[in-house]
Amino acid sequence: MLGAQDEVLYVGKARDLRKRVSSYFQKTQHGPRIAMMLTQVCRVEITVTGSEAEALILENNLIKALTPRYNILFRDDKSYPYLMISGGEFPRLGFHRGGMDKAHRYFGPFPHAGAVRESIQLLQRVFRLRTCEDSVFENRSRPCLLYQIRRCTAPCVGRIAATAYAEDVQGAQLYLEGRSDTALKRLQSRMQEAAEARRYEEAAIYRDQIRSLVQVSQRQYADTGADIDVDIIAVALEQNVTCVNLMMVRGGRQLGDRSFFPHNAEEHESKDVLAAFIAQHYLERPVPDTIVAEEELDAGALETMLSEHARRSVRIVTRTTAERRAWLEVAQQNARQALKSRLSEQSTQGARLAALREGLGVPDSVQRIECFDVSHTMGEATVAACVVYDRMDMRRGEYRRYNIEGVTPGDDYGALSQALARRYGRIAGGEGVAPDLIFIDGGKGQVNTAAEALAEAGLSDIMLVGIAKGPERKPGLEELWVGERRVVLPPDHAGLHLIQRIRDEAHRFAVAGHRARRGKRRTTSTLEGIAGVGAKRRKQLLTRFGGLRGVLGASIEDLAQVQGISRALAEKIYKELHAA
Repeated sequence: MLGAQDEVLYVGKARDLRKRVSSYFQKTQHGPRIAMMLTQVCRVEITVTGSEAEALILENNLIKALTPRYNILFRDDKSYPYLMISGGEFPRLGFHRGGMDKAHRYFGPFPHAGAVRESIQLLQRVFRLRTCEDSVFENRSRPCLLYQIRRCTAPCVGRIAATAYAEDVQGAQLYLEGRSDTALKRLQSRMQEAAEARRYEEAAIYRDQIRSLVQVSQRQYADTGADIDVDIIAVALEQNVTCVNLMMVRGGRQLGDRSFFPHNAEEHESKDVLAAFIAQHYLERPVPDTIVAEEELDAGALETMLSEHARRSVRIVTRTTAERRAWLEVAQQNARQALKSRLSEQSTQGARLAALREGLGVPDSVQRIECFDVSHTMGEATVAACVVYDRMDMRRGEYRRYNIEGVTPGDDYGALSQALARRYGRIAGGEGVAPDLIFIDGGKGQVNTAAEALAEAGLSDIMLVGIAKGPERKPGLEELWVGERRVVLPPDHAGLHLIQRIRDEAHRFAVAGHRARRGKRRTTSTLEGIAGVGAKRRKQLLTRFGGLRGVLGASIEDLAQVQGISRALAEKIYKELHAA
């Protein structure tokens, strides 16, 4: 369903499209949200698919890509972390996030980084595998502290044979696969063998490993009892806020949980939220063999879609018994607790936002706030950053950075003006959402510069507030410039706390972008950006003049003497190097 400007309002699917679409316009008992949507619908576009599973995939791809305002939407851009066992003669344990290399083995996914690190510590204690990077491993001359505290067998200096280390790696893999009983039997066999050969110190090490593994296995398997991969999903709703809790069990081990708060979930039943979560969440992520859900839902199309995506059978279980019921109760408790925390946070943020409106004397309609900061090192690699606060939370998916070019180094006013012109020029052209209030990290001068930039973009009606650090540059002593008016709020003012939070986030984001840009510039040869100078010519130039500094000091005549460098190219190189 599309609006007057061809914006997508809603994406849906149905076996009987005529019946489904007409139901929107024939029924009169719609909730406020759907009623509002129907007043905005100007036309409907239809796509035919070959099956329900294809329709489900298309629906959720469109929801992810177009983010319609009336669809339930789960924003989860973070990738899940994995535990990695690398390849090679002496593999290492490591934390991994991102693309995968076939040379290594990966276990997971884990719900959060803490669960991965906890597993690494556990495997270090039991199997004593190395965790150091290859660059460290290959250059050590003596064992590190981990060897001294019995968390590593020091393969870097030959304290363990490759065959014995491989046994430990195999044991760790068995444990991560959920086959802890097999790993335990292997350790018991090695202990018995060492004892019979009178290698009692070695046997004692195996004994300690067995004890640790038994303790961990008892703790991990107490509630699961089976070596399986399961996701348990529960939903909690209260005060128009919805929370979906995902609890992950891999190899029979409970790895932890993660809570999600969808957008546009008001007026939807929990089974609709649950179906939307399953369809959207697993579209780009690994799918377990079994998904346990608390609500009765039409699982046929979802199972078909997930099975096709995973290329194996996937079951969605809604009628739980015994063990699965216990898991579900834990997930439900987690969902309720996360929802309680979110509501408490929203209450606090609501109070802060109300105090900010009162303290600055701005309208009660102010909801969306954007904040700008500029970061550089003596004018080098200038970056301007914009962060967004909306619906009482920071909206990280809407943050933007702007690399500043063509401005005098160190000219913060010029950098700020360029960033504002680039951002609000697009908004004035109909791209994006205009804020209700703009914060500028700076004083009266920065506010005046920002006002000029907004006026040029045709958005002079947006209110500006400058946040100056004050005479002593201490938190709590900020001076606020609302136009020509100077405002100082008490250090304990709730509105000031919100201002500080938004300002500090803008500063963090700007500094991170500046450091990344500066680091890239300092590690990248300026010759790489010159057209006509490829890898071979760069090497000839650097070799001839002893490095980039020598090339910078060379004249046009000196450059032209290098093989393959014509006079015209030498002039071009000289001009571009010295212009930079």
